[in-house]
Amino acid sequence: MRKVFILCSCLLLVVLASACAKAPYTGRNQFIVISESEELALGQQTAREVLKTEKRDTTSDKAKAVERVGRRIAATAGRDDFDWEFTTILKDDTPNAFCLPGGKVFVYTGIFPYARTDAELAAVMGHEIGHAIARHGAERVSTTLAVQTGTAVGMIALSGKNRSPLTSAAIGTAFGVGAKVAILLPFSRTQEYEADRVGLILMAKAGYDPHAALTFWDAFAKQPGTKPPEFLSTHPASENRLATLRELIPEAMEYYHPR
Repeated sequence: MRKVFILCSCLLLVVLASACAKAPYTGRNQFIVISESEELALGQQTAREVLKTEKRDTTSDKAKAVERVGRRIAATAGRDDFDWEFTTILKDDTPNAFCLPGGKVFVYTGIFPYARTDAELAAVMGHEIGHAIARHGAERVSTTLAVQTGTAVGMIALSGKNRSPLTSAAIGTAFGVGAKVAILLPFSRTQEYEADRVGLILMAKAGYDPHAALTFWDAFAKQPGTKPPEFLSTHPASENRLATLRELIPEAMEYYHPR
């Protein structure tokens, strides 16, 4: 059993050491173990699944704005290999947007009460496109796989000890919860801040004033509903996000040329 544990640990270390990448603009070291082709296939598959269940808006002024703003930002993203698509989902009660690997951007009509101008919409779409070009989806999958592998190695070690199955199961559950709170969720907040930074730069390069991100996020923060504490959320607390955006705007303004 000890030999198996050592072998698994060594394999895990090899994977960790060989999966280094760097995020665009920020230069942050990333752990990514899946290939870009696998990532793009995952994005295409997920996009098809989304469109099976959601109603698409193709003719409204909102849909035209999503297409118009999206194309301008995508032109600055440096990923001509992406098959960019900008889809508006008709769901007024859902203030949401996301971008899948490969440039599949989805914007719900529920975001428009907060994104009232093209520049505010650019703040949303720049942020989501920032996630895509920084390969945050692949990074999240890779981190989850690493945590699961680490959990498996830990359970191998535990199985050699004199514990009842019930106790071992309880320890495994506790380890899983601890890993989620300590690693996965804070890591997601790192990605959120990074997408904010990259998004500001992209919207500025596309000719949208980065200051519009402040008015969007300020309005978005005032929407009704109870929010979880930051340490249990994948997103930064609104006041922390706004404070960080204010610090990042001078950098983004260096790329800004009004159109």
